[in-house]
Amino acid sequence: MKNSMKSLSYQIISLITGVGILTACDYLDVVPDNIATIEENFDMRVSTERYLFTCFRYLPNHGNLSEDPAISGGDEYWYLYPYITTTGANAVTSIARGLQNASSPYLNHWNGNPFKGIRDCNIFLENIGRVPDMEEDEKNRWSAEVKFLKAYYHFWLFRMYGPIPLVRENLPISSTVEEVKTYRDPVNDCVDYIVELLDDAVEHLPEKIDFEASELGRITQPICLSLKALVLLTAASPLFNGESSDYDEIEDNRGVRLFNDTPDPQKWVRAAEACADAIRLCEKYFRLYTYDNSSLGSGYTITSDSTRRLVALRNTAALKWNDEIIWANTQSMSNSAQQNATPAGLMSSQYPGSLSNQATLSKLAPPIKIAEMFYSRNGLPLSDDKTYDYAGRFGFRTAVGDERYYLQPGYTTIGLHFDREPRFYAGMAFDGGLWLGQGAKDDRNQYLLQCKAGQYQVTPATARTNVTGYWPKKLVNHESSPSPTSNSAYTITTYPWPLIRLADLYLMYAEALNEAYGPSGNPSDTTEFDSPYTWLNKVRLRAGIPTIGEAWDNFAFNPNKCRQQNTLREIIQQERLIELAFEGHRFWDLRRWRRAHIELNKPITGWDYQQSEPEFYYRQKVLFNQTFTSKDYLWPISESELLVNRNLVQNFGYN
Repeated sequence: MKNSMKSLSYQIISLITGVGILTACDYLDVVPDNIATIEENFDMRVSTERYLFTCFRYLPNHGNLSEDPAISGGDEYWYLYPYITTTGANAVTSIARGLQNASSPYLNHWNGNPFKGIRDCNIFLENIGRVPDMEEDEKNRWSAEVKFLKAYYHFWLFRMYGPIPLVRENLPISSTVEEVKTYRDPVNDCVDYIVELLDDAVEHLPEKIDFEASELGRITQPICLSLKALVLLTAASPLFNGESSDYDEIEDNRGVRLFNDTPDPQKWVRAAEACADAIRLCEKYFRLYTYDNSSLGSGYTITSDSTRRLVALRNTAALKWNDEIIWANTQSMSNSAQQNATPAGLMSSQYPGSLSNQATLSKLAPPIKIAEMFYSRNGLPLSDDKTYDYAGRFGFRTAVGDERYYLQPGYTTIGLHFDREPRFYAGMAFDGGLWLGQGAKDDRNQYLLQCKAGQYQVTPATARTNVTGYWPKKLVNHESSPSPTSNSAYTITTYPWPLIRLADLYLMYAEALNEAYGPSGNPSDTTEFDSPYTWLNKVRLRAGIPTIGEAWDNFAFNPNKCRQQNTLREIIQQERLIELAFEGHRFWDLRRWRRAHIELNKPITGWDYQQSEPEFYYRQKVLFNQTFTSKDYLWPISESELLVNRNLVQNFGYN
C-alpha cells in the first residue's frame, strides 16, 4: 500500500509541475482507493504500449474550429456573428476579435493538456527501463517518440506564452510548497531544451514507417528533424530574437530576464543548418506531390492539364498521406474542417428549389484580403504585376471558353477572379468559380458556384451562412460527397491534419538562408542547395508559376525587388502564406514575423451575400474592424495563477 500511495501521490504532484497551482497544503492526504499504480502500467509490454499511446493523446486538436487558435483565432476565416453557438468556437473567435484577457484567458493551455502531456511523458521515460518483456531497441524507440512528444508539448506552449517553466522531470513527493511554485525559464533556455530533447530522440527513431497500416502517424527521423528546423526558425524570428522592446524589461523576482533584448544573427544560421539536415533526409522518402489519377477515386474524367494541376495542388493538404506529407496528426481528422469548408447546395441539380445541403455547414469564410493575397498568373503580387489590371480588379468581367477549367464561360463575375495563379483556383471557391468533386467527376461539367442572394450557395442568416463569398476549397477531399438522394447526408473522406509537409520545409529553408546570408545565386536557378531561390522555385514550379527570376524580370514593375534581402523577405513570406494557406500556419507565422499588428489591424471584409444583383453583391462590406496590439502576440497567464504562484511574471500588456 505504501508504494501504491507513493505512486498516486507522485502523479498528483506532477499535475501541477510547471503550472504553479496549489490550493491547499494537505492535498497529498487525499488518495482514492483501487487506483492502478504507476508500477502496474509498466509491468508488461501491452500495458506500457497503452501508456505510450496516452502520451500521444495530448496532441492538440489541429484544424478544429473550437480548439485550434490557428483556424479561427486570426484573420484567415470569418463567421457570421453572433451565430457561433459552441463555447469552444466562441473562445477561439474571441481571440480573433481582440478579446483575450488575463482574468479568464481564452484557450488557457497553461492549465491544460500540454503540461499534462509532459507529466505523462516524464512518467513514461522514468519507468520504461524496467518493463521485463521488451527488447532494448523497442524501448529506445518508444522512449525517443515520447521525448519528441515532450519536446512538441513544450514547443506548443512556447509559441503561445514565450518563456515557460521547463519540466525536465516530475517533482518528487518530498517537494515543498515553495519548490512546486516554479519559475518561467528564459527564451534561450526553452529553445535549447526543446532542441536537446529532439537531438536525444532522433538517433533511436526509424527513418520511415515500415508497417504503414498500423503505424502511420508515429514519429520518425524526418518528423523529428523537421520539427527541430521549425523550432529553430521560430527562435530566430523577430518575436523571440530580441527585435521587440516590449519584452526587454520582463524579469522575474530573481532578476532573471526572460526575453532576449539583442537580435542574434547566428540563430538564423543555426536554423538554416537544421533545415538543410531535415531536407537531406526527407528527400529520401518524400517529394512535392504531383497529379496522380488514382488519388481521385473511380469514375473521374480529367481532360485538361490545368485540371490535373488544380487537383494536385488541392491534394497537397486534403489527400491522406500524399507523397509530401512528412507529419500528420492522426488524432485530429478533417471532419469538422471539411463540413465547414463545403458550400451549401453543391448538388443543387438534385434538389430543385432547395437552397442548402443541410449536412454541409458552409461557414468557413476567408475574407477578401485573403483572396487578394494569391498571386497573378505570372506569379507576382497583384500590385507588382505590370500586366495585371490591378485598378480594375473589382470591375465586372465575363468568363470565356479559354477559362473554362477555372471559371464558368458566360458567367459574369469580377476581375479579381481572373488571371490568377493555379493555387487561387485550387484553394478557393467563389461566385462564378468551379468545383470538381463531391459528385462532379468530369472537368468539363463541374459544379458552378452561384453565391448571390437566392442562389444555391447562399443560406439564410444562421450559423451555416458564409459571410464573405469565399470558401477554402483546398480543405475538402474530392471524394467527400453530399448524398444524391438526401439533402441531409454528407459522407466525408477524412484525412489526418497535415502539420509539416515538404513544401513547408523548403520555404523554411529559403527564409533561413535569406536571413542568414541574404540573396545568393541566380533567381531563376533551381539547383543551388544553399540559395533561397532554389527552394522558392521548387515550390513555385509545382504551383504552375514562373521562377522568381522569370516572374520579376519579365512582368514586375521593379525587377530588382527579388534581389534585395529586405524585399526578398517579403516575397518569401507571401509565398509561404499562399502555399500553406488554410492549413494553420498563417496565425503563427504572422506572430513570429511580428507582422500581426499590421495584418490583423486591417478590416475584415466580404461581399454582400444578401444582395442578388451583381452591382450590389460585389460591394465590399466591412464585417469587423480587427484590433491587434503588442500584448496580443503572446497569451496571458491567468491572474488566478499569478496570485497562487508569485514566482511567475505576466506577459507584456496584461498587468
